[in-house]
Parts: sequence; structure tokens; C-alpha cells
Amino acid sequence: MTTGSLPVIPHWIDGARRASTSGRTAPVFNPATGEVQAHVALADDAEIAEAIASAQRGFAVWSAFSVAKRQTVLFAFRELLNARKGELAAIITREHGKVVSDAMGEILRGQEVVELATGFPHLIKGAFSENASTGIDVYSIKQPIGVAGIIAPFNFPAMVPMWFFPVAIAAGNAVIVKPSEKDPSAALWLAELWQEAGLPDGVFTVLNGDKLAVDGLLTDPGVQSISFVGSTPIAQYIYETASKHGKRVQALGGAKNHMLVLPDADLDLVADQAINAGYGAAGERCMAISVVLAVEPVADELIEKITERIAQLTIGNGASTPEPDMGPLITDVHRDKVTGYIDIAEQDGATIVVDGRGFTVDGHENGFFVGPTLIDKLPTTSRAYTEEIFGPVLEIVRVNTFEEGVDLINSGAFGNGTAIFTNDGGAARRFQHEIQVGMIGINVPIPVPVAYHSFGGWKASLFGDAKAYGVQGFEFFTREKAITSRWIDPAARGLSGASGINLGFPQND
Repeated sequence: MTTGSLPVIPHWIDGARRASTSGRTAPVFNPATGEVQAHVALADDAEIAEAIASAQRGFAVWSAFSVAKRQTVLFAFRELLNARKGELAAIITREHGKVVSDAMGEILRGQEVVELATGFPHLIKGAFSENASTGIDVYSIKQPIGVAGIIAPFNFPAMVPMWFFPVAIAAGNAVIVKPSEKDPSAALWLAELWQEAGLPDGVFTVLNGDKLAVDGLLTDPGVQSISFVGSTPIAQYIYETASKHGKRVQALGGAKNHMLVLPDADLDLVADQAINAGYGAAGERCMAISVVLAVEPVADELIEKITERIAQLTIGNGASTPEPDMGPLITDVHRDKVTGYIDIAEQDGATIVVDGRGFTVDGHENGFFVGPTLIDKLPTTSRAYTEEIFGPVLEIVRVNTFEEGVDLINSGAFGNGTAIFTNDGGAARRFQHEIQVGMIGINVPIPVPVAYHSFGGWKASLFGDAKAYGVQGFEFFTREKAITSRWIDPAARGLSGASGINLGFPQND
């Protein structure tokens, strides 16, 4: 299907590409050039219903598979992904704009969850208590919940869905992935890979769309859970709407991550990590370091070191050879939003040490680029400080004490990730105890947990019942039944408690 001379990216329903008949599409840009390279279908009500019905049929088939057979499919998917991950990285770079090595990095982090999921039998087994009461055994079993909706953001079109769907599928559920309409092709590629791995039709569905598709997943009784990553206002809306319709929800929201730098820290290490965490993926990640809280007197020296490193960075088309350090932002609208925050910081009296506004790349003058930006002396009352920017903007806020830095972090609306850089183990231990944030790095700038721990923040950074992946992920995608069982020995009939009428409340003995 094409719109003009450009292809239209379809859905994946019932094990096949499904061309849309809705007549609605959205443009998919190449962020490095600013050109529209494709359109993506936007589902209508009929297509939403079709996707959910297909997933329900897929669930009925897949949930009946034995644990051993499900595990075989998981291992096959893992091997195929490992062998062909370069294809997926190229798709991500083409639609998102991030450099290829960064795209490969997100795939590998997502694959950690796939590898966790291959060992799922241990994580979905129940428990057994023999003879809990005389002649009675009590045990529990874990069963899949049904159809799981996954609403993915644009910044990690492969990794974020992989935080959820390997666990959901391993546990016996069917999933419907609603990718961002800005970069939808990664999800479609993954659907084809699942089919090649032997997953039955309907177990992995890709429903492309906008708010209409989102609301369909949130409200339809055929969907039992919702997993989401995105901005805090949308996360809150998704949590409230889906919960009202009786669904389990894990909705991960925005962030404003701080790095507290103590005077005893290795400032060369700090500068390197601030560059990596502030400008990696052009700052379009919820675990980016946005604010460096410099405990004086280190701010001036640290700014000098960061500025020297910014000058060495290369910015360009993420698919170029040699590869640049940083690519463009996802759209022109988002680029303008990011530069608008730099304007706000300047208007509020901050010093723009390195200014990325108006940045262009030779040969890609229409690309959506913002250069690495460094801001000093930012007032903590500024919207540029309190709100998530989601771009390559690193802010320096000077504080006088450890306590002042901790108070600033804890007073913020978000509680996603934070870091401390110090050589003082006592200070680090105190920091991890006192800080009101869900994920903490000690001399590590982006504390994204490994797959066998769980990912998620506190406060306005997480709404819902569980964090992503790890043990909490398996708990989210299963529900427990407790079973109390008695098998009467014929020889015991007539003994006390084994038979007869007793209207009193049952008691254990």
C-alpha cells in the first residue's frame, strides 16, 4: 500500500501484514534529512476490534502450550534476534535518527529481557504446602492474565517493547504492541521474527495508530493489562483510564534526573559520564542526566572539563560512516520544543555556556538537529529546571552542601533515576538511603537495572501496579490461584473432621 509514491506501514494482525482501510495515516520522517520517508496507518475502530479479537484467539491457543513448548519458541526468537540484530538497528536509525551503535545498544539491553524470559519456568511456578491442615494440602498456581496491551514511546522503539513482551509471552499471554507512530517499523520487524520463531498467529499483534488506538486498548474488555512508557501526563491518563476499566496497569512516566557531584569526586570521570548521560541518544531518554548538582567549589572546573569534551563531539546523520557521536531529534516539533526550553533558561537568567540552537549539519540542513547545550547557574524556579526537556541539554546547578543537593532532588515531582559521584563510601551509602528515587547510580550515571532486577521510578515517574521486567514483570503478567485440596482416604471416613455436617466456620487443625 502506498500514499503517493511513499509506502504505508501496515498493521500486523493474525500473523500477517494487514493493510489498513481506515484512510488515515501519519508521516514517518527521516530525522536526519527532514524528509517524509513513509506513512503509517492509523487504525479505526474496526481495525482495533479486529486486532483485539485476533489476540484473544491467539491467547486461547498459546496459553494451552506446555511450558516446554513455549520455552522452545522463546529460545528460537532469542537466536534469531541475535543473528539479525543489525537489520533492526538500521531500521531504528532510519526512523528515529539515533546513531547505529546506540540503536544496537538498545537492542542488546532489550535482549537481556528476552534472555531472562527464556528461563521463565522458574519464575511462574507456584508453591505447595503439604498437610497444611489435617489431610488437606494448600498450593498455588500462576496463570497468564490474557491479552496484554503495550503502548511504546518513540525513543526506544525496540528496547521498551522488549521490556514487556518477552515476559508477557513467556507467561502465556498474547500481546498487542501499539508503537509510536513516529517510528513504527521496528515493531513490525519484531512481529515477523516471532512468526519465524514459531509463535502462533495472534499472539503478537502490532496495531498502528494514534489516540484512538490507545483509547481502544485502554477501554476494551478484551484487553486485561496495559504497559506504557512515556511522559508523565500521558502515563497518568493511561493509568486512570485503564484502571477505571478494570485493567492492570504499569505506566512509566517522565523524569528529571540529577547527578550529585561531591567535591572529592574524580572530575574527569564525572565530565565523561555527564557527556555520555546527557547527550547520548540526543538526550531523548528518560534515564538521561539532565541536571548536574555541583557541590562547590567544583562547578567552574567541571564546566571547563565538560566544555572541552563537547567541542570534541561530532553530530550528524546516525547512519553515516564514520559514525557521529550524536544524531538528530525525532521531529521538527520536538526540536523546537527543546530549543524553547533553552530560550526559557536564558530568559530566567541562566548562562548558556554552549548553545546548540540553530545547529545545522552540512548536507542535512533540513534535519532536526540541536547541538549539545550546556547551561550554568540555572534558577531552580525556571521551567527549564522543573520540567523534562528530553533533548541534548545539560544543566548545572550549584549547591553548597550534600544536604542541599539531596533536598533539591527529593523536592522534585519526579523520582525516576539519580546518581552520586564521590569517593566517600559513607556519603554514597547515606545518599542511597535518603534519596526518594526509584533507581540510583553510585559513580554510574544511568542506572538502568539489569533484566533480573526491575525498572521503574517513584512519585510522578511511575503509575500502576508493578515495575517493568524482572520478578515484578512476571508477577504483573500472571495471576495466582490458591487451591485447598482434600483427598479422602476411604479408611479415614467417619473420623473427626473428615466427613459429616458442621456449620461452624472452618478451622485448621
